[in-house]
Amino acid sequence: MSSTSPELAAPNPIKAGDKFPEGVEFSYIPYTAEHEAITSCGMPQKYEASKEFADKKVVLFAVPGAFTPGCSAKHLPGFIEHLSEIKSKGVDLVVVIAFNDAWVMSAWAKANGIKDEILFMTDTDTQFSKSIGWVRGDRTGRYALVIDHGKITYAENEAGGDVTVSGADAVLKAL
Repeated sequence: MSSTSPELAAPNPIKAGDKFPEGVEFSYIPYTAEHEAITSCGMPQKYEASKEFADKKVVLFAVPGAFTPGCSAKHLPGFIEHLSEIKSKGVDLVVVIAFNDAWVMSAWAKANGIKDEILFMTDTDTQFSKSIGWVRGDRTGRYALVIDHGKITYAENEAGGDVTVSGADAVLKAL
């Protein structure tokens, strides 16, 4: 059961048991040693999430914005801290998405010492988040999904500003 509030919800939000939607694409800048410095930029690439997630177990969490207090101090650190435990549950990929562009997401990864252990991606124009009804104004909402070989097994959206059902602890319990 998904947590929603009227201003954050769409008529049919995504839920556990649903198939991950077709045609979902994100944008990101893959880590390379050549562009390891925070001031060095690679070029954004399209990431066909629907295809890439079809044969993997994926934890995807969304934040309203990179470098924002709640996202940087409360949400992301739990996933970094518990990454090995999450991966030990058979998770192939951990992905964070936000409305920010791929360069900002790449810099946020670098600022947190992440190379490719977590993929930092942009939800271009919040298309995916809008499609599942979990946005905050013009930004992505704060939510978490577990996708197991194309099937949603966990889908929770934060109704308020706290990190509870979308945090690493809640996701770990669901794995």
